[in-house]
Amino acid sequence: MTNTWKTRKPWQTWKPWSVLRDRDSALFLTAVVVSGFGTSALWLVSGVWVKDLTGSDGLAALCMLAMWAPTLAGPLLGALADRVRRKPLLIGANLLLAALLPALFAVDAPDRVWLLLTVLFVYGAAGVVHDAAESAVVAGAVAPALLGDFNGLRMAITEGMKLVAPLAGAGLYTVYGGPGVALLDAITFVIAALLYARLRVHESRPESPAPPTTTARRRFGRARTFRSRRDLAGRAATAAEAADGQESRPGSPTPPTATGQRPATTGRPRSPRSTPATVGARHIWAHPTLRPLILAGGTTMLFAGLNGALIYAVLDGLGRSPAYAGALYAVQGAGSVAVGLLSGPALRRLGERRFAGYGIALTAVAAGLRAIPSDPLALVCSAAIGAGLPCVLIAALTAVQRETPDALLGRTVATAHTLVYAPNVLGLAAGAALVELVDQRPLSAVLGVVWLATALPLFQRPASASRIASRSPSDANPA
Repeated sequence: MTNTWKTRKPWQTWKPWSVLRDRDSALFLTAVVVSGFGTSALWLVSGVWVKDLTGSDGLAALCMLAMWAPTLAGPLLGALADRVRRKPLLIGANLLLAALLPALFAVDAPDRVWLLLTVLFVYGAAGVVHDAAESAVVAGAVAPALLGDFNGLRMAITEGMKLVAPLAGAGLYTVYGGPGVALLDAITFVIAALLYARLRVHESRPESPAPPTTTARRRFGRARTFRSRRDLAGRAATAAEAADGQESRPGSPTPPTATGQRPATTGRPRSPRSTPATVGARHIWAHPTLRPLILAGGTTMLFAGLNGALIYAVLDGLGRSPAYAGALYAVQGAGSVAVGLLSGPALRRLGERRFAGYGIALTAVAAGLRAIPSDPLALVCSAAIGAGLPCVLIAALTAVQRETPDALLGRTVATAHTLVYAPNVLGLAAGAALVELVDQRPLSAVLGVVWLATALPLFQRPASASRIASRSPSDANPA
């Protein structure tokens, strides 16, 4: 089949309207807009709320930690998206948060801050499950050729909400206080649940583990039926894991088809109930396409955390007040929106690896140039970081959706989110410590060089692909 898109100009392969014309895709993106608005508003207001009640910067910072902490349990939480039907799970997660947020009306004194932190922790855990289920449903509802466009539009919408929603949330907090923002967020989750309920997706019921055979029951006797079932289930799980390990060796996964669809599994599918949560990590590690992308994404977010911790030191070098960070973040958000709109044709032209590699290279160069104190250069670097940073995130998620069997998609997506986003917290902590010990300018320069080096492996041809390409026809079809 001829890849006609290779002869087209980049703007001729821009297909966001194809995504928006699809009913289910439009409903998904509308739900992202609605719920993302409420989440971004609460994200800002929660810290301000705690700061006003307690006067403590540390407690205010705990709000963000409470929302991010459940990401570390992503492989376990994501398993839920493979064990139940995903559309009802999406609806239930939104309704759960809508029912939980009104509890924040009781947060009116410093001794009630624990309630806010608890709600935010549950908020984060539900978000991990929600993202895993949503990505899995999207992979089945959106055409494989449009997954890059969809994920790019989703990134553009999310970043766009970060520019608008915090201002709206701050205004609402000023007039009605924290409970007003919590009520707004609850309403957005109800609307999102209604939108998800209108999706026309058809899911098969997840398979249950096979019951023990009649021979086994006769052998162990009726008095030991429960024990025999447990033993048989354990042996089946062990055998399945061993088979999975044999199939997961590097180079063994089936290469993607010419249409870009995820490879179909052969033989009898394993029940998701009997598969350990770590199978998502094993699948990523054994896959020659996913492993370098996820590693590059995690490294990028680690360095992004380091770079983000240097922002106020950059402002000091410019002679600007901390409020000037708002302008830099706004320009960075605009860059992310732009690359989100263009990611579909870029992925089709470059592929996931090169698209991610160019994005990392752009981000690294911009982070290194922040060592030069210049207002125009600082704005350009912020826009470049905003455009480059999402590339690896979009490429990694799209590759996971295309290259993962449906039965493992929830766990694999959640595991990928953990491996990619958790290093950001470590980077923020390390950057906060380093900026107190080292001057910002040499630190930014060194960060840019090291960060740029991490993009190089993505431009190398995968080993498995090289072996396949080097095989002669006689080797592929022996006489």
